[in-house]
Amino acid sequence: MLFPESLSWRSPRLWLASTLVLLLLLVPLLSQWAGSSFYLSFATRIVVFAIAVSGLNLVLGYGGLISMGHALYVGLGAYVVGISAANGLTNGWAQLAIALAFAAAVALVTGLVSLRTRGIGFIMITLAFNQMFYFLAVSLKQYGGDDGLPLNERSALAPLPALDGKLALYYLCLATLLIVMLLVWRLVHSRFGYVLRGFQANERRMLAAGYPRVRYQLSAFVLSALICTVAGVLQANLTAFVAPSYLSWRASGELILMAVLGGIGSVFGPLVGAAVLLVLEELLSGMTQHWMAILGPLILLVALVSQRGLWGAIRRWGAR
Repeated sequence: MLFPESLSWRSPRLWLASTLVLLLLLVPLLSQWAGSSFYLSFATRIVVFAIAVSGLNLVLGYGGLISMGHALYVGLGAYVVGISAANGLTNGWAQLAIALAFAAAVALVTGLVSLRTRGIGFIMITLAFNQMFYFLAVSLKQYGGDDGLPLNERSALAPLPALDGKLALYYLCLATLLIVMLLVWRLVHSRFGYVLRGFQANERRMLAAGYPRVRYQLSAFVLSALICTVAGVLQANLTAFVAPSYLSWRASGELILMAVLGGIGSVFGPLVGAAVLLVLEELLSGMTQHWMAILGPLILLVALVSQRGLWGAIRRWGAR
């Protein structure tokens, strides 16, 4: 089992989690059997979004911090790949190191400013930083501006296979997702994770116990930003294109929506939320141009039935 929890072999969560991982591993075979590479590309997109939502979930689900600015870090990762490739740097490890260093610096500053506030203030400050970088990307006319920037060449991650192949890129994204999920699980079950969740449950009691709030929440904020940056690097290689829309407030809202739909405060919730939302978008948009009018009530229904999302409903069902 990927995450060693004290679950019975009869637990629906255990069987569903194992089935999800197995399906993800078999996606290339299913795509080949269907005779279309679209399914492989679509599954890669789901996995990349699940990585980004896992990063957001670390501060949203376990820290109680509602950030409307995490698309900023996805966009930073993507733009580092695009701009470096445009200037002749295609070494993927160098691109990743630059992206992580830049995102860590931005997240540190953003977090220090944002964590001085609570509630709606935190939401608005993270949104303001997000929009600042969005308009910065729009102003980069030498790198496409509002039209975006095509990638001349995908990242070279030697000795790994070239990312020009869809199969290699998919398995790289999947391996990254599983590593991120394991990291999040270990983190939230460590002393750091319990303190972080303690601030979410009762901040006054944690402060009285002598725990520094900003230090723990800022560490979680920076780590979540780095995970989203990794997703941005993979997103740029998936689409072979970067655009300011990656940093828009709508992109941040979509990440929150996936987290809430799948189930905040759970390891598999981001994967479930990303898969369900993207599949629904694909199916409904093919049926009618007014697909948002159908998707909205469906999301509202999930929110009314289970406050912990789809994965939370499964956990309650398993507990019964």
